[in-house]
Amino acid sequence: MTIKRLILIALTIVALYFTGVSLYESLEQPQIQSRLELYQTDILLNAAQWQPAVSQEASVSAARNTIVGDKPLEAATQQYQEARESAQVNLEKAKSQLAKAKSQPVAVPVPPKPQTRFSPVPETSRPQQQQQLQQSINQLEKLTAELDLRIGILQAQQGQTAQAIKTWTGLEHSTSAENQVSLVETATVLTGLWSNPARLLPSAQELIQKNLDGWFRYQALARLYELQQRSDALESLQAAEQKVAEQALLKLVTISSIPTLGSLFGVGLLIFLVSQRLLQGKQSLLAQNGDVAWVTPWNGETVWQVFIFGFFLIGQILTPLFLLQLKPAGADMRTQAFYILVSYLFLALGTFGVLYLSVKPFFPLPEGWFRFDWRGSWLLWGLGGYCVALPLVIAVSLLNQQIWQGEGGSNPLLPLTLESQDQVARVIFFLTAAVAAPLFEEFLFRGFLLPSLTRYLPVRGAIVTSALLFAIAHLSLSEILPLTVLGIVLGVVYTRSRNLLSSMLIHSLWNSGTLLSLFVLGSGSS
Repeated sequence: MTIKRLILIALTIVALYFTGVSLYESLEQPQIQSRLELYQTDILLNAAQWQPAVSQEASVSAARNTIVGDKPLEAATQQYQEARESAQVNLEKAKSQLAKAKSQPVAVPVPPKPQTRFSPVPETSRPQQQQQLQQSINQLEKLTAELDLRIGILQAQQGQTAQAIKTWTGLEHSTSAENQVSLVETATVLTGLWSNPARLLPSAQELIQKNLDGWFRYQALARLYELQQRSDALESLQAAEQKVAEQALLKLVTISSIPTLGSLFGVGLLIFLVSQRLLQGKQSLLAQNGDVAWVTPWNGETVWQVFIFGFFLIGQILTPLFLLQLKPAGADMRTQAFYILVSYLFLALGTFGVLYLSVKPFFPLPEGWFRFDWRGSWLLWGLGGYCVALPLVIAVSLLNQQIWQGEGGSNPLLPLTLESQDQVARVIFFLTAAVAAPLFEEFLFRGFLLPSLTRYLPVRGAIVTSALLFAIAHLSLSEILPLTVLGIVLGVVYTRSRNLLSSMLIHSLWNSGTLLSLFVLGSGSS
């Protein structure tokens, strides 16, 4: 056995260990989908307040009700209560972990956690672990307090005043944390506003504006102005609320119309392709190149070393450790976005460098490898593949939500994108996800891995295997199933079109759609 192979075996064991640890840790991480649902709920609440002109009331009101639902307050209350329960469960877990960490006298280092779009977390000592857990506890306690404020307002607006006051009073008595004093004071303000008789505190307006936003802020301020008999302020508030409500309706249409129309077209296209395959057999579009393997001049060890030396060692360990020294502490969102893009580019360059050196001895490559053909039908394959992927991945994602119940982790880039209000940072996030990621990941997983696997597997087996590895590489348990389905669609389109531009287009459209939805939802949360 050669020294290179021994090194590969050792690094493979390390890579499998890190991957297993990362997937296990993602098990207790919340999914971005849970937060997206709350953001969308806030927009729905704003949209439900829109009152059309008298001449438009009959037709437009029906359209509005179709979008926001018949009982938006009840649906929002349920959504927020589920989020509150999930946060409480995570809070109890964090407290249990902290107690366990304090009871263990010997410090146990935590191994780095490699991530596809982030550098690994460096080793932390026991005090640092405890500090991180305490920070998580503080954040979760603050989150539950914020959710209680909103749940109470939802209850009050449905006439459940006693229940609302009970919710706010419970918040007042459940915490005395320093970072939640303002939230507790806000709960006291809300309790006073909906009590009988009402109690108005001098700082009521300031606290409402500081700790509430969107629909919740409007309802609390409206209640305050009514009690203060400030008709001018109430009229201005209602005018501003109507403007926000109209914008919210447009946002809902934006984030729902394209996926809905695309999914409907995708279902029709999928039915057509399957029917054509059954009726025409080998002459159908789906059968095109379906059983034609690539001529692969290298063996499995070459594939092995590309992923272990390039993707894992250089891309996931050495490059992040180097860049970690350059990352400034307390970086703003724009700096974080730029750091993520640079990290991703170094990951791609390192992997591509090893890939090039690995296949260079086999130049010139057989026909069909790493093919980019601008003259082919790649555009039709890409657009069609995206539309077919929409209903398939959405259906699997709904099933996935039932399996993981809001946990299992998500791509760490998504929460940052959702929270970012910096336009430059958003552009950088877009370049990372919609340009850099499709180019690199399609070149590696579809351009190199999938064809290489056809040396040992049928084309179908190579598609599924490469899709599964593609999904696992994202290091989130909850994403494995939907990303595998997406990877299968990408693989089918690439094997049929024999053009990397087609799968890159699907990947770019998919990531672009996700980012645009996040931008819209994030802008609608304020």
